[in-house]
Amino acid sequence: MRRGRLAGLLCLVTIVCVIGTAARAQDSVPVKASGQAPSQVWHDCVDCPALVTVPAGRFTMGSDLDGEAGRPEGPAREVRIARRFALGLTEVTNKEFARFVAETGYRVEAGCRVQTAPSGPGLKAGWRDESAAGWQAPGFSQPATEDMPVVCVGRVDALAYVRWLSARTGHAYRLPSEAEWEYAARAQSSGIYSWGNNADLGCAYANLYDRRARALQDFGWGYADCDDGYAELAPVGRLKPNGFGLHDMLGNVWEWVADCYRLTYDGAPSDGRAVAGDASCDKWSVRGGGWMTRPTRNRLTFRGRDPNDARYSYFGFRVARDLKDGEITMPHP
Repeated sequence: MRRGRLAGLLCLVTIVCVIGTAARAQDSVPVKASGQAPSQVWHDCVDCPALVTVPAGRFTMGSDLDGEAGRPEGPAREVRIARRFALGLTEVTNKEFARFVAETGYRVEAGCRVQTAPSGPGLKAGWRDESAAGWQAPGFSQPATEDMPVVCVGRVDALAYVRWLSARTGHAYRLPSEAEWEYAARAQSSGIYSWGNNADLGCAYANLYDRRARALQDFGWGYADCDDGYAELAPVGRLKPNGFGLHDMLGNVWEWVADCYRLTYDGAPSDGRAVAGDASCDKWSVRGGGWMTRPTRNRLTFRGRDPNDARYSYFGFRVARDLKDGEITMPHP
């Protein structure tokens, strides 16, 4: 009889443990993409952005369940990324952008939207357009170091950079499409975020608006109840990568992509191409959220939309590059 009771007790404990483990798993989707070998990091020249090869595949883009009023994220649909492509290991850094400016004499238009500290007790932090701010002086409390993502750059500036990089290397650099970005950011994860469904578990993987950031500047919205170690902008690549080996796809800075923003995905390409835009396009897509973003806007499917020349201290970009059939990518010596 005792053996039967003991066996029953062990069985009950096992069931409870299994249920508890399953519940936690819903909040912690493995970030290692199934069947995906460790990514080889490479670059086309010593001071070019480091790249990771993103494999071809299919995924469900968007969401019919999430979104804000006037900001739908659907209709959700299957998208096929038919060809592998390369994507920046991290966001483009100040050092990389400075090389472009030094070689070309390119001038980013002056002025940037920067954060403001509360001006009195009980007041919230906010934002102001500062004519003296720019990519070299983006208005943070700490200096803009070489290994931080370049910010205060518009999509027009990002396009100028990838055109220069293409001419310099002989390879086809560009901004990723919105579909490519979401596919690469998801890295086969089934969660709301690349690490799972709980924003509070994200500080190992993303520079979020967390406890530390909120203590420095309270913007009056929700925050991730964790600490990623950075109160504002973080140097690139300091936190864990996603399942494709990419760093900082969520958080740190919003990233410009190639698409003209359309309210829904109705009629959008299902093969990974960008939604084409022209001079009449007044809003362009940005993805991923930033260090100061409420957690719901760091979700994989959330879509920002801003003018082509918007320059904010929380906007940056990463590069994409086409890969030729049979091209072998090797680390630069």
